[in-house]
Amino acid sequence: MIKAIVMFILVTLAIAVPFIAKYGLKLSGKSMKTAMVVNVFSFFTLMLVFAACLVTGSYNAFAATEGAAAASAEGMKFLGAALSTGLACVGAGIAVSSSASAALGAISEDPQIMGKSLIFVALAEGIALYGLIISLLILFQ
Repeated sequence: MIKAIVMFILVTLAIAVPFIAKYGLKLSGKSMKTAMVVNVFSFFTLMLVFAACLVTGSYNAFAATEGAAAASAEGMKFLGAALSTGLACVGAGIAVSSSASAALGAISEDPQIMGKSLIFVALAEGIALYGLIISLLILFQ
């Protein structure tokens, strides 16, 4: 219970500090840099507290159950599916941003090559679909 209260307070501070610093106190210059340092420090402190709570809590929870290996494998399956989808979507976003801007520039010079340039944008979008397919294969294995 105390861990949950500490985590709630840290999350609230990590969210509230930038808003209070920017809009409430009307800071600028050096004061804003100080507020950002406090925000970064509270963010990494929050991540360390979360990691400590997860490690200690998961160790005690898994030690009490018989199906620790099954629960761990199930969690890793969800983690792998989330990573495959998330990283594929980030990669597709990067690819689409560069290929779409180049395609728009090429189309503005020569409208005849619109079909060819759209193929490259569609290929970049396919990366996200591949990540989604992999995550579905992982989840329904």
